[in-house]
Amino acid sequence: MPKARETVLEIDLGALAHNYNYIRSRTNDDVKFMAVVKAFGYGSDVTGIAKKLVELGADYFAVAYTSEGIALRKAGIETPILVLHPQSINFEAIIEHCLEPSLYSEFVLQKFIETAEKQKQKEYPVHIKFNTGLNRLGFSEKETSIVRDLLKGSTSVKAASFFSHLAASEDWREREFTLLQIHTFRKIALKLYDELGYRPMLHICNTSGIINYPKAHFDMVRSGIGLYGFGNDEPEDQKLKPIGTLKTIISQIHHMQKGDTLGYNRAFKADKSKKTATLPIGHADGINRQYGNDRAGVLINGNYAPIIGNVCMDMIMIDITGIECEEGDEVIIFGGPQHATKFAAMGNTISYELITGISQRVKRVLIGN
Repeated sequence: MPKARETVLEIDLGALAHNYNYIRSRTNDDVKFMAVVKAFGYGSDVTGIAKKLVELGADYFAVAYTSEGIALRKAGIETPILVLHPQSINFEAIIEHCLEPSLYSEFVLQKFIETAEKQKQKEYPVHIKFNTGLNRLGFSEKETSIVRDLLKGSTSVKAASFFSHLAASEDWREREFTLLQIHTFRKIALKLYDELGYRPMLHICNTSGIINYPKAHFDMVRSGIGLYGFGNDEPEDQKLKPIGTLKTIISQIHHMQKGDTLGYNRAFKADKSKKTATLPIGHADGINRQYGNDRAGVLINGNYAPIIGNVCMDMIMIDITGIECEEGDEVIIFGGPQHATKFAAMGNTISYELITGISQRVKRVLIGN
C-alpha cells in the first residue's frame, strides 16, 4: 500500500468480506444475516461498508438512530433497515424513508401505531424488542399481553420480528445466565405465536452469540463488532481481520536537551537528550488524553514510539530517540501489527470505544475492494 501523506483511516473492504464470510459460515444457509452499521459503521465509512455488505449478501441492516437509516437510504441502500432506538418524534420520517422501528415499550408501540394509522399504513413492518436480562430496552415477559393486544388491535402494523439482546454472550462464566435469556426469549415468542396467529422472525444472537450459541440462531443473527474484525476473545480475534488502520505522519522532529519540557503543563521533562516528533492527530480526532504520558505508543518503521506529554486537541508528541525516521514518514496509530484491542487496552478502554470514537474529520480511504 502507498504510504500515508496525511492522517487517514484506511478501511479494508477485503478484510470486511473475510469477516462477513467467516461469520456467515458459522450459521445455516436459511438463517438471515443482519449487519449492524450504526455509529458510521463502527467508526469506519458507513456508505462504503453498507454497499460492500449488500454485494456480499446481507439481508438486513441495523442502525441506532433514525438519522443513520435516512443517510443509508439517501446513499441508495434499499435493503431493509432496523432502527434500534427510534424516538417518537421521528416516526413520520421512519415511514417516509421505509425504515423499520424497534418498538420496546407500550408508549412507543402505541405512538407508532397512531402514526401508522394517520399515514394510512397497512401491516407496516415493526420489530418488537423484549428485555430478557440486559435491562436496557424492551418489553418484559409480564408485558406480552400488552404487545398482543396492541398488535391485534390494529391493522396498520405487523411484527416483522421479535428480538432480544444477550448481556454476556462472550463470557463463559455467564453461560447459565445467557441460556436463561435464550430460554425466556423462546418462551415469550412461542406464547405470542399462538396468540397472534402468525410467526415473526426471531433473533437474539450478536457476534459472540453467533459463535458461542449456535442453537440460538433462530431465523436471523446480528453481527456488529465481528464484521469490523473483533471477536471479543483472543481465539476469535485470530480468525478475523480488523478492517481499519489509523495512520498519520511526522510533522516535525525536535531535539531536546536534558531538562527541557514538552507540551501543555510541561507534562514531559527530558531526563537526557531526546529526539521527539509531533504528529497531526489529537483528542479531537479520537486519540484521547488517557493515551498520553507514556501510557500508549505508535509504530514508526516497525519501531514502537511512546506518546509523551499530554495529548493536545490536534497533535500528539512521541519519543523517537534511537529510531531512524524523517519528517513526513508514516506513523501507525493502530492497525496491522498494532492491533486496536492492544492500543485500546493501553488507554484502559475497549476496541469498541476506540474505533467508534475516531472523528469524522479524519479522512476515510477505502482499499481492498
